[in-house]
Amino acid sequence: MELLSVVYKQYRWPFIAVIVLNLLSAALGIGIIAYINHELIVTINASLAVLPTFLGLLLLLMAVTLASQLALTLLGHHFVWKLRGQFIKRILDTHIQRIEQIGSAQLLAGLTSDVRNITIAFVRLPELIQGIVLTIGSAAYLAWLSPGMLAVTALWLAVTIIGGWLLVSRVYSHMAKLRETEDRLYADYQTVIDGRKELALNRARAQQIYDTVYQEDANAYRHHIVRADTFHLSAVNWSNIMMLGAIGMVFFMANGLGWANTAVAATYSLMLLFLRTPLLQTVGALPTLLSAQVAFNKLRSFQLAEWREHFSAASPIADWQTLELRDLVFHYGENGFSVGPINLTLKRGELVFLIGGNGSGKSTLAMLLTGLYQPVSGTILLDGEAITDIERYRQLFSAVFTDVHLFDRLIGPDAQPASPALVQQWLARLKMQDKLKLEGNKVLNLQLSKGQSKRLALLLAAAEQRDILLLDEWAADQDPHFRRVFYRELLPWLQQSGKTVFAISHDDHYFIHADRLLEMREGVLHELTGSEREKATLDAVQRTDTGR
Repeated sequence: MELLSVVYKQYRWPFIAVIVLNLLSAALGIGIIAYINHELIVTINASLAVLPTFLGLLLLLMAVTLASQLALTLLGHHFVWKLRGQFIKRILDTHIQRIEQIGSAQLLAGLTSDVRNITIAFVRLPELIQGIVLTIGSAAYLAWLSPGMLAVTALWLAVTIIGGWLLVSRVYSHMAKLRETEDRLYADYQTVIDGRKELALNRARAQQIYDTVYQEDANAYRHHIVRADTFHLSAVNWSNIMMLGAIGMVFFMANGLGWANTAVAATYSLMLLFLRTPLLQTVGALPTLLSAQVAFNKLRSFQLAEWREHFSAASPIADWQTLELRDLVFHYGENGFSVGPINLTLKRGELVFLIGGNGSGKSTLAMLLTGLYQPVSGTILLDGEAITDIERYRQLFSAVFTDVHLFDRLIGPDAQPASPALVQQWLARLKMQDKLKLEGNKVLNLQLSKGQSKRLALLLAAAEQRDILLLDEWAADQDPHFRRVFYRELLPWLQQSGKTVFAISHDDHYFIHADRLLEMREGVLHELTGSEREKATLDAVQRTDTGR
């Protein structure tokens, strides 16, 4: 399996050590059976001196087997821990466009179901390895006892294994389909949870989603899991019955055909009984390992950024004066909506408003400006120099997006705790002194109204003390009084403190406070001046048109 080869490449020597322990465990198991054959079956009237040696060998086998299983299990858990950490880090390093293409439902399924399936597989992996090692070692010992009986027994076991594998291959097929169905179920769960208010109001829509969306996916999941379990149980029962049949064949060959004496037949039977449990465990472990391979393939299919151990530690750009977007073009897919070419120059300390209709490209421009979207063409320049390190460029920005996410830590430059004096100053200006509960730089209560959430998001952004502040429809969720406070007090205060503010807004009554007024129309940026700006200030709503 490819998954095992990845483990081997990352943990070569520990993996080899685990295999050696499993080989030693198998050798001890076969040695004990050989000891039983020589001392307890062939030898007549064995002395009591045999018993301590026999018990000692059993204890040694138990210790070595447990050590080999624990070593492999610990190795597997360490691999899964590392895999999960790398997966999270790769998500953090992947371009926003790719994350949006994958979707949160698939990523959550990857972090939960896929990682869980890989973990379970590694717990069962010792059973598979021990079964294989014991089978090979036992075959060598049985060949030494009776090559003819081994040939027939091996043929019988080959039929057993082939039949089991054919059944298990059907398990793999249904496991692969099961994983795809699970993605759809996660999307259904997200719909039910995120749309809970709308579904509570419209029970007909709730029933429609339950009956035609969720139930369809749930029934598909049930179908594939039942089929997978059916073939798995069939494989286990097939192996179980065929192993019992092998014991009967051994005594028939010994007593009926005279190929060996009863002592050899007893040893053969004892060996087969010894192998029965490992072989059944091997067949039982295969579905989990196959499921893990499906999960591993799914994680690889996300095409996330390559693994990098460290986060970028480049120093922020300081003392810049102008930021220029030159001929920036962005496309949503091959035939999707296009933005650009965008040409825009921002000066340090400016207060710039951006307006435009729904879907005109305002948010896309914000993503391009902050470096979160990569343009298909064009250049970003600081003081006339083209940007080559996009991660360093992003450190110029703090942002409050419309789909705001609240973090519970107030951090300043270099991820250090935010300045307590600055936090208290902002709390007073945001009228949040009595709303937020803080413990050091940790926010204890994140259950806030929409307007309060936006205020906390602004506090989080301001605490970072970066040069440029992007605000996407920040005032839309504020009451009229605090909206006036925002435009007439907070924005001028930010500008006076040296911040460059780029605000997306529809509040036409306050356009007069901006140094510059920009408008997006069907993906093209225009700057409004003179009479155009005056008209926009009187009634921006009448100017909006459709687009992106």
